[in-house]
Amino acid sequence: MAILDDILSSIAYDSAVRSILVGAHWTAVCGRRCGLASTMLGEKPHGQEVVRDVGGLHLKSARELAEYARSEIPLEASIGLAAINSLIEVEPANAVELDAEEVLAKNGPGKNIAMVGHFPFIRRLQQTAKNLWIIEKHPSEGEYPASAAHDLIPRADVVALTGSALINHTLDGLLALCPPEALVLVLGPTTPLSKVLFDHGATIISGSQVVDEAAALRTIGQGATFQQVEGVKKITIRKPNF
Repeated sequence: MAILDDILSSIAYDSAVRSILVGAHWTAVCGRRCGLASTMLGEKPHGQEVVRDVGGLHLKSARELAEYARSEIPLEASIGLAAINSLIEVEPANAVELDAEEVLAKNGPGKNIAMVGHFPFIRRLQQTAKNLWIIEKHPSEGEYPASAAHDLIPRADVVALTGSALINHTLDGLLALCPPEALVLVLGPTTPLSKVLFDHGATIISGSQVVDEAAALRTIGQGATFQQVEGVKKITIRKPNF
């Protein structure tokens, strides 16, 4: 978990936790600001993976909750990533309001693209890519299992990795598979907008910022998918000099 270690070490701030919301699809922790992460559940039978200190999480600081990102219990790690995202300070000069789909639409035509994670724009991307290899833990028809990453990612010109791989602690290994010359994008609302990811092989990071906390919490609490979450803008940051 070298990436998580470095991200946690880079956080210069702490704050009280104002609220925590674990929705069906997204988890929000409101500390210094409102941070989001995918709600990821484990596969063990109900009741066998429990979140520590439930009912008292709001009494911890956001930095204390951020340590939950190290947990092997996916739901704890989801809360931890949301807490991390509530504390990260984004440098406005380096950030642009840009969707990851636009990044891939510009850089993907005619290229071999390896994508870990299932995103709503896949079909549009397939129309222009030379090959689009979708790698999923539970693959659908035409997709590849997680074990295929070792074969497909080193052959890709463009690699797109879901930031949710930080929750299940697979991002370190996936980034290590990327060829040095590839464009490597880490994307999705879970993605920390932290330059630490550039130190570990990412060339572009695309995440999100909550700009209307009340709207985001209202929609997340009502079961919103990310396309339905209100009060959020998509942010992209490129590696310096890339």
